[in-house]
Amino acid sequence: MYFGKLLLACGVLIGVIKDSYAQAPFDASQLKVSWEVVENNHKDKAQFLSAFTIINKSKKPFPAKGWQLYFNFVRAITPGETTGGVSAAHINGDLYKLSPLDNSKGIAPGDSLRIELVAAAWAVNFTDAPDGLYLVWDGNPAKGYSLKDYSIRPSTQPKQYLRFPGDKTALVSAADVFEQNKNIRDIPAAQLPLVFPTPQEVTTGTGAFSLDGNAQISAAPAFAAEAAYLGGELAVLLGKKPATGANGAIKLETDASLAPEAYVLQVTEQGITIKAADAAGVFYGIQSLKSMLPPASWAGVQKSVQVPAITVKDAPRYGYRAFMLDVSRNFHSKQDVLRLLDLMALYKLNVFHFHLTDDEGWRLEIPSLPELTEVGARRGHAPDESAFLQPAYGSGPELVNEAGSGHYTKQDFIEILRYATDRHIRVIPEIETPGHARAAVKAMEARYQRLMKQGRKEDATAYLLSDLNDQSKYNSVQNWNDNVINVAQPSVYRFLDKVVEELQADYAAAKAPLEYVHMGGDEVPAGVWEKSPVVAALMQKDKSIREVNDLWYYYYGKVHGLLKARGLKLYGWEEMGMRKTTIDGKAHNIPNPDFSNSEFMVDVWNNIMGGGAEDLAYRLANANYRVVLSGVSNMYFDMAYMKSFEEPGFYWGGFVDIDKPFYFIPENYYKNAKVDELGNPLNPEIFKGKDKLTAYGAANIAGVQGLLWSETVKNTARMEYMMLPKLLGLAERAWAKSPEWAEEKDAGRSEELYQQAWNTFVNVVGKRELVRLDHYNGGYQYRIPTPGVVVDNGTVSANIQLPGLVIRYTTNGKEPDSKSQAYTAPISDKGTIRFKAFDTRGRGSRVAEIVNK
Repeated sequence: MYFGKLLLACGVLIGVIKDSYAQAPFDASQLKVSWEVVENNHKDKAQFLSAFTIINKSKKPFPAKGWQLYFNFVRAITPGETTGGVSAAHINGDLYKLSPLDNSKGIAPGDSLRIELVAAAWAVNFTDAPDGLYLVWDGNPAKGYSLKDYSIRPSTQPKQYLRFPGDKTALVSAADVFEQNKNIRDIPAAQLPLVFPTPQEVTTGTGAFSLDGNAQISAAPAFAAEAAYLGGELAVLLGKKPATGANGAIKLETDASLAPEAYVLQVTEQGITIKAADAAGVFYGIQSLKSMLPPASWAGVQKSVQVPAITVKDAPRYGYRAFMLDVSRNFHSKQDVLRLLDLMALYKLNVFHFHLTDDEGWRLEIPSLPELTEVGARRGHAPDESAFLQPAYGSGPELVNEAGSGHYTKQDFIEILRYATDRHIRVIPEIETPGHARAAVKAMEARYQRLMKQGRKEDATAYLLSDLNDQSKYNSVQNWNDNVINVAQPSVYRFLDKVVEELQADYAAAKAPLEYVHMGGDEVPAGVWEKSPVVAALMQKDKSIREVNDLWYYYYGKVHGLLKARGLKLYGWEEMGMRKTTIDGKAHNIPNPDFSNSEFMVDVWNNIMGGGAEDLAYRLANANYRVVLSGVSNMYFDMAYMKSFEEPGFYWGGFVDIDKPFYFIPENYYKNAKVDELGNPLNPEIFKGKDKLTAYGAANIAGVQGLLWSETVKNTARMEYMMLPKLLGLAERAWAKSPEWAEEKDAGRSEELYQQAWNTFVNVVGKRELVRLDHYNGGYQYRIPTPGVVVDNGTVSANIQLPGLVIRYTTNGKEPDSKSQAYTAPISDKGTIRFKAFDTRGRGSRVAEIVNK
């Protein structure tokens, strides 16, 4: 018996080895892959040519047949036969595959294979490149093998980085950066404002209060939670939590005469007093107190800290100061979210727009609908999507991957809500519908299949989001052909009501306020619903739906009613407030009068300069929609900082550096718009005939919002790099009163005042806020700008966007480090000179290199 079992075990082991070999006829780690842009404007069309080069490092030939190479690519590839004996095919979304043809020859040991691809539009930086490459062998189509030895070759020639003949903007050079920074002057730290964002009124006093571990806090009963928060912050700073007492030197007092969120902060040699009418005001007074403390004091425990005498009277410009984080395209951990909330609190932002669902992931546990996270929150390779979604944005073939899979449990979400509420931040959940809903659609289809197998048809169809007999053909902007909810299905509204019901339960458990639910409305493609039997039946029954476009208004009317029945308000993207019509027979969109008096709130993202819809936010506000200014031209933080191959991020809406949110004028952004989406100087003529914001409309501007979409953002470091320091420009514009330069009518004087304000701002950021962020909350990984460098008559000069960062250089060809020579004045060294900027931790920027002959 034992011998028989041993033989059986050996047979199983041999079978496993054979199966393993059959599954992977070639070791994927022995392939080295690179990708490059060959040329944009390929064949004088809006397309580009790129190429993979695959090198076989093994001593074994790579097979000619029996494999497929999958990858994600944000550009739409022309399908069919290409070079290298392979054919390209689109799977769905951003997933493609290459398959060998009959004339494929494989790759001999040490040899290479070049595969050229034609794709739509163009490529400019490294995040345009294909990502998440993996092999699948015909013998085991359920298993993928990642190609980890993968690199992207820089684009250095104009044909590689100029998008089309009209694109005159080259990659930004060190000399370009120097020119951009030329008017920035160094302001001594002692002359800089102490409180950021800029308060309404500041009066400096004499002397200082010595803050140490013996300080006591006394607080009005209504401010007990804020006293505890302040105690926790000071404990980190001083190594000891201040005691609470009736006669503490730090007082949190009630002043009913102040407006909501307003505060008065007074520091004398005897103590600190913060007055407010509400807890939020006291909380913001605490943030201003923290802002006043020496920035380096957060580097370690202090025996005492000197707080300068001052009186600050302050209140926010807008009651809605928001930041949106997309966690669907790429997931971000609970810890990432908590760090973001701390950052928002520090800079007095008070709304966290949580983009929880999209095509590529559903990130919130809904216990009664477990498939939403069991299927919709996981990505990996499989023959179908009955158990999880296909790879997207380079997430690769494995279920456990960098950012493709993940979700928040119910308890995680409640913890996030509590954490935000303690910091006076409202969390607005976004459930993206009816487009951008593929994760939910596929999850509910998986639920349907599971329950149908059990013979439970009624339960199976209860929450179905798609018409399984729909023959409609469409492609979304992100190239999905099955990502839209079928709004004619009654089960859709049962689904939404169930999700909202569980959301409300989570908010109640966290004791967090919930006023609005964001229901999306973005980018529903043409062609949806046109060949759906369910839609046809509804149109036959409901004569108010005369054409497929009318389903849009039908849907949001139903969703509005659903939320209203639960005591909630509807929030969505700008399209939610628009109605399609025609002018002179041509398609045209107008604000939809049906919903203008229903307390709808909309995010308006489309203000692309030169795009034609620059006035959309103002048109909707004038039409009585509550508007959150979320324009891509100034507030999309996933846009790359500048046109550089090394800079991550998109750029379809322009390049967004810290200056874009800073110079944004919310109620008249025509006045200070400087460049178009290509980076060219903007012609003011484009605003002729555009609607201006009326006084009535201005009352409907709820506030401003910064947004971080996560297609190119896979980890904490990239997330913080894209957010910071841009978020400081957002904070200033959301909190501070309208600046003098924005109100000044004389153009010359306005520009002069702007340059003064910009100088102060960049000095405050570089010398105070970034130093604080080097250490606060464990430190943030903000972007350090690359130095500007220029040669003039044999002399090399360097400058920096954010004074306070230290520029260092080398003349021996080596990359500068934190111990290299500090740049303090122009130098005359010859040869190749390399510069980098460093923060107080020794983190460096990218290298700026110049040759002085």
